[in-house]
Amino acid sequence: MFIQTESTPNPATLKFLPGKVVMENGTAEFRSAADAEASPLAARLFTVPGVTGVYFGYDFISVSKDEQEWQHLKPAILGSIMEHFMSGKPVMGTASALSEATDADGEFFAEGDESIVLTIKELLDTRVRPAVAQDGGDITFRGFRDGTVFLNMKGSCAGCPSSTATLKHGVQNLLRHFVPEVLEVEAV
Repeated sequence: MFIQTESTPNPATLKFLPGKVVMENGTAEFRSAADAEASPLAARLFTVPGVTGVYFGYDFISVSKDEQEWQHLKPAILGSIMEHFMSGKPVMGTASALSEATDADGEFFAEGDESIVLTIKELLDTRVRPAVAQDGGDITFRGFRDGTVFLNMKGSCAGCPSSTATLKHGVQNLLRHFVPEVLEVEAV
């Protein structure tokens, strides 16, 4: 098994491409070893000292680290990913819910804003999310209130030094262009 790695705009996160589908549907993010109990693969990755976050996309795994150097962590992470896929165990446990499903539960917006929110979500799904997935992250809709769109940064986007620029100059300009009701974009 050959696993490729790619750097991301976030120096604390690397993207691992195992050459296999990681998450058939949705995404999953784990911020601690306790969160990782829902996933045998995430739990295995959190046993590597220095791992602080794990994010699963369709065909990639983003791993975030503390202050340790990648040259020390990367071999252990690659070994953990390889061992997991060779074992044949599922990426997610059977009782776990995908983060996409739980994200919708926390959405907020006014009753009259349904059409605006649908347009915002469509733009995020077609223009923003594919681009940030290439960098090992994700941006999901959380809410819309008084002209402000609230977005959740995941994977390599969470804590990335350039995420503010991505939000303000990229996502905000895109949404304001296509949806005049959008005044600004904030991360939650």
